[in-house]
Amino acid sequence: MTEAYVGLGGNVGDPRRAMARALDLLDADPQVTVSAVSPLYRTPPWGKTDQPDYLNAVARLVTGLTARGLMERCLETERALGRIRGERWGPRPIDLDLLLFGSETIEEDGLHVPHPRMGERAFVMIPLADITPGLRLKGVAAAELAASLPSAGIERIAASGDWWRAARAQ
Repeated sequence: MTEAYVGLGGNVGDPRRAMARALDLLDADPQVTVSAVSPLYRTPPWGKTDQPDYLNAVARLVTGLTARGLMERCLETERALGRIRGERWGPRPIDLDLLLFGSETIEEDGLHVPHPRMGERAFVMIPLADITPGLRLKGVAAAELAASLPSAGIERIAASGDWWRAARAQ
């Protein structure tokens, strides 16, 4: 079994509900267990800025899948929730990014782990540091890296990682 981290986000429709449903679908896979989820954050758009704010979180998973298998499971989950890949960094109801897969470094067509830009993105590093502050990325603790990034406009909107369970009932 391998510990993996997945970034979740969305900014159209009901992203909180889509993210909760994505976690449910991943957790329902017998090869995947959601072991921790960060608080939920409202974040300004990144890359393409003329769109609504995003909701973002990070989940820690324990999986028996390979990295490629987990990435494919994430893509299947996105499709099941209505994601159509179009404009890069454009609006989307759900986005799942494989951030880390154990201690593996993978450079394959369509699969890059650790996620190549995660260390530059406060909307990834802040929730990641919430659930694993001591995790080291290139020798730097996640909490230290998160604190070093510009975080203007990032707002915690759910204080605990249980937001996804509560969103089921809505």
